[in-house]
Formats: sequence, C-alpha cells, structure tokens
Amino acid sequence: MTALTKYDRLEATGLWRANPDAQRREVVVSIGNATLVISDLNDRAITHWSLAAVERADTPAASANALFHPDGDPGETLELSPDEAEMITAIDTLRDAVARARPHPGRLRWLGVGLSMAAVAALGVFWLPGALVDHAMRVVPAVKQAEIGGALLARITRVSGAPCRTPEAQGALTALAGRTGAARVMILPGGVREALSLPGGTVLLNRALVEDFEEPDVAAGYVLVEEVRSTLTPPLRDLLDHAGTRATAMLLTTGEVPSAALDAYTEAQLSRPVTALSPDMVLPAFAQAEVRSTPYARARDISGEETLELIEADPMAQSAPNPIMPDRDWLQLQSICEG
Repeated sequence: MTALTKYDRLEATGLWRANPDAQRREVVVSIGNATLVISDLNDRAITHWSLAAVERADTPAASANALFHPDGDPGETLELSPDEAEMITAIDTLRDAVARARPHPGRLRWLGVGLSMAAVAALGVFWLPGALVDHAMRVVPAVKQAEIGGALLARITRVSGAPCRTPEAQGALTALAGRTGAARVMILPGGVREALSLPGGTVLLNRALVEDFEEPDVAAGYVLVEEVRSTLTPPLRDLLDHAGTRATAMLLTTGEVPSAALDAYTEAQLSRPVTALSPDMVLPAFAQAEVRSTPYARARDISGEETLELIEADPMAQSAPNPIMPDRDWLQLQSICEG
C-alpha cells in the first residue's frame, strides 16, 4: 500500500486495554507492514491490528479523544488524545485507503444488474423484433397472409379506385399469372406507380403497363420482377418490419395486424420509389418463365442505356418463346379498365 510509506516512521502514545474489564495501559503506537503495532513502553509488541480491520468508534460529545478497535471486537480499544492528531489522521487515511481498495459487492451487484438490464434492452431493440418477424413468417399460414393482402388491397383501392374487371379479360389475367408464377394479377386504374406485390401472392399492375404497350411481355416482365422481389423480401416480412414489434406481437397473439399499421404501410408503399433490381437477380426468372426481357427493359428506359444488360443478355433473344396469351386476350386485357 503506497500510503504506508508516508507513515512508516510515525509513532504516538495512547491508552490501550484488552477488554472492557481490563485496566487501560499506556502504549506506543506505530505503523507496521499493513498493521497497527501496539507496544509497551519498553518497545515490546503487545498486539498487532490489521489496518484492514481497524474501526473508529463513536465517542461521547464531551470527549475529544479518538477511539479505535479491531473490527468485530469493540471491547479491545485504543484511545488517542488530540495531541496525537498526526497519528489519528494517519489511521483514518489508511482506513480510507483500505476501504477504497476493498471490493464493493453492492456496487458490483448494481453493476451486474445494470449490465443485465442493458443486455435485455439490447435484445429487445436488436434481437427481439427480428426474432418475432422470423417466427411470424414461419407460423402465419398462407390463408392469413392472403387475408392481410386483401386488407391492404382495400386500403389501396380507396386511392386507386376499384380493380379493373371484365369477364372477357379474365382469361388474360389468368394466363399472365400462370406464365409468371403469381397467385393472381390485378390491374388498377391508378394508385400503384408500376407494380406491387401483396402478402398472399397477388401482384398489382398499373393500367399503363397494359394500355401503353403493344405486347404482354412488358406486363409479364413487371410481374416477374415483383415475384423476384417477393422472394428476396416477402411482402408480409416487409409489412411487419415496417409495422414494428408491437404489431407483429399482435398478429401472433390475436391473428390481426392493427389497422393503423396497415394504413401506415399502405401510405408508405404508394409513396415509396421503386428500387430496381440488378439484372443478375431478375434474368434467371425471365429465362425460367420463357419471357423476353427486352420489352421490359425498353419499357423502363426507351433508350436502353440504363437497361442495356437486360437487352444484351435477354435469355429469349435467340428463340421464339410461346406467346404469353393469344392476341385476342391481349386486346381484351388492354381495354380492361374501359369497361
């Protein structure tokens, strides 16, 4: 203990007694190696007190003396008068130094509690939301996902208007969904900028994708890209990530997503810019569906500069794929929103 070196030659006289029934004896007090040495007047050591176990006792208000005793044995005492102020200060200083060096279980306990709470909070912030969504993706059945998709569609149609329908165009919609792997394709008169996937597998297309182009490959291309996007991030996961932990927990416990969460997600989807996927991600889907990627690339950029790879790597460029649908069905689909 570095504080000992300051007091290693310090001595003082005091009154010591071994127990409450013993007579007080005049002694010499000195600082030893981590001990308080109490000796008689002939310099013979009587006892040693560990500095780590020295306690200062309360003294009557009328007394100016300092009274010390070993920890746990208040019957053995050492009394120092105010004349020995330097020794009194030294003992108090060394006691404080020992106290600071001791472990503090209370502090450690509170530190442990604090760290535990921080760990729980971190789990709540960083792990729990993702874990809940992962669990929801495993247990929410397809029927419930389709129901959630229907609830979102109802909100979208408040902005876009009702989906376009005619009996004559139903065959074309079925053919488009069958060729691209979508559960269902619907044409909206507005609202959706281009295409949007819903939980349950429905893909929504803006009417412009069938009205403004001469071949169904453009609409099919947009559906295929949405299918790829849904594989990368399923629409239900996207919804739950946006809605947050509370909404996900409610879905798992009640089977319902809060209306406010559905409203907020719908608004975000209709205003969020569409992020293009890389050609490496989407070209395999075009190849598997046997759909030309060039019409889709030209629809996105008529100059072809930004979509050059989709044009140059068109998997159907050297072949003649089967038509997506008969011409008469395509004509019916182009006029679906006029009925």
